[in-house]
Amino acid sequence: MHTQGSLSHQVEAYHNWKKELIRQISRYRLWLQDNNLFTDDISQRIRHGLELLIEDELTIAFVGEYSRGKTELINALFFAEFGQRMLPSQAGRTTMCPTELFFDRTENANYLLLLPIETRTEEHSLQELRRQPARWIRHELDQSTPDVMREVLAEVARVKSVTPAEARALGFEEGNLEHDRENPDQVLVPAWRNAQISIRHPLFERGLRILDTPGLNALGSEPELTISMLPAAHAVIFLLSADTGVTASDMTIWKEYIDTRNADHRAGRFAVLNKIDVLWDDLQGEEHTRKAVDNVIGYTADHLGIRERDVIPLSAKQGLTARVKKDEALFERSNLGHLEQLIIDRILIHKEQLITQSLINDMLGMLQNSQATMQTRLESLQDEHKACSGDTIDKTALRRLAERAQRDYDFYYKKLITLRSSRRLMDSQGDILRKLVSEDRLEEHAQRIREQMAGSWTTAGMNRCMDGFFELLENDLNNLMSEGKLAEKMVNAIYRRYNEDTRARHLEPIPLRAGRHVIAVRELRKKAGRFRLSPRNLLTEQSLLVRRFFNVMVGEARTLHRRVREDVDRWPSEALLPIMQYSLEQKQLLEHQIRRLRDMARNDRDTRAERARLDNSISDLKRQLQLSDAIARQIRKPAPTLIQQKVVNISGALQ
Repeated sequence: MHTQGSLSHQVEAYHNWKKELIRQISRYRLWLQDNNLFTDDISQRIRHGLELLIEDELTIAFVGEYSRGKTELINALFFAEFGQRMLPSQAGRTTMCPTELFFDRTENANYLLLLPIETRTEEHSLQELRRQPARWIRHELDQSTPDVMREVLAEVARVKSVTPAEARALGFEEGNLEHDRENPDQVLVPAWRNAQISIRHPLFERGLRILDTPGLNALGSEPELTISMLPAAHAVIFLLSADTGVTASDMTIWKEYIDTRNADHRAGRFAVLNKIDVLWDDLQGEEHTRKAVDNVIGYTADHLGIRERDVIPLSAKQGLTARVKKDEALFERSNLGHLEQLIIDRILIHKEQLITQSLINDMLGMLQNSQATMQTRLESLQDEHKACSGDTIDKTALRRLAERAQRDYDFYYKKLITLRSSRRLMDSQGDILRKLVSEDRLEEHAQRIREQMAGSWTTAGMNRCMDGFFELLENDLNNLMSEGKLAEKMVNAIYRRYNEDTRARHLEPIPLRAGRHVIAVRELRKKAGRFRLSPRNLLTEQSLLVRRFFNVMVGEARTLHRRVREDVDRWPSEALLPIMQYSLEQKQLLEHQIRRLRDMARNDRDTRAERARLDNSISDLKRQLQLSDAIARQIRKPAPTLIQQKVVNISGALQ
């Protein structure tokens, strides 16, 4: 029975793959230390890679209008083991605020955090408030008492009664709110702005993160949700209802918040056609039901402009019931397993590819560099062994080897001096790049725009100010890209000369990749354009609009800018790291070799004993190279989803 399902199995395999990568990278670090190849620069680069793996998360956003079954689907996917609905999803009680589900691996605790809706009237963005735990209401969650935990989680559905003026001040439109039956002059708004649920679950412990979003009104009233939280998701699952079809409000959500030109849901956008059990017709049979479902799928795909294979018909309610009752036939009919398989095939594999393309290739490049050094060391020992092949040590041959080693040592010593000079030049270049994207410069832009917006009397003037901020930011990043290209050109010339002078043909420079940041700020500028032209914002009072713009758009710009600064801070020292590492390793190798050769040439030693010593050193070095090959093979090992796809393809070919 699919009590946990293939999704749990595959996420576990993905987690184990990452865990094995962490283990192999740690083995590589120890291998470097054992072979005297470890440096502070390499340590920093390896630590950065390990942090990326350890902190890696997979975020899936569930989006849709009210009553489409988003929370019911989350209950079916993640909470069936409790035998009841843990999140409020029954009629009249559903999630009212953006809710994030995950497991806090740092605190290692279950809890519910709730941010009061009143924080919307303040100057702080959601991102800033996340760093202020005192502003959140905290409830502990005890998984050993599911009934109590369910009552605590019901808080995410709580509403409060406010006047229409208070609702507008909180960013809501009165026309989209339900009136309070007990106080007809008042309206109901969510009691909470955001909810965070940390709960121990096998998938959440492995880094899966779920974003459950309320309906259209909440999407429009919380710009940060649509500007930063949704675009940060790796995939979006858009919920529709088979009994209503694609309604006007569904299309508004799809067009304005999901299927936009600036969307970045890299693993895909999928439509889930929920509640297909309303189409089940036991009187007319399965064939009639299948045709009815196919018709709705075609209609939905046509309206949304997506492929039919990206529309998944299912019944979250029947899937939850099937899992609780362990009814295999009902589970198959609910089609919940199809959605799980889609997450595996399309979303997990994308995450695996990202790790493979960036981190793994980087680590393999470093390992190849280290192996080249060890291979040179092995060749030197083999040359020494030849000098000791006779009855007596060939001191003339040893002196020739020592002279050659000295020449090579002098060569790499001079190279290191030149590279250190080049690195100082890179540091100077780095200072130029840092000034272009300094935090002070960004805040100067923000302050200037804030003053201009406060002094603007027209909507057109406000719009020019908002766009002007992103124009300043884009100009800075364009200048960064231009200066970065000059710096990269200089780095490429250094590598070209170095590779011409040495045997290290495999060494390649680490690029700055400033272009991706320019693209990111252009995409953010497009989002800001949609923000400016939103009817809700066009009708907003000036001081509230200024606050909303800075909380959402400038806040997102600050996050992007921080990533740019991190890259710019790191790149000048990392750009020359491969050739610095190779030169330093060669110099250290040659120092030991020269000392050993001169000692052998000065002293009369027994050739058999010397050969035995060299045999041991050569054998040990070969073992170290074999160990590095084993580490490389493990790091290259394909990700689990890729392996599974190959197996499927092979079995398909055999049929």
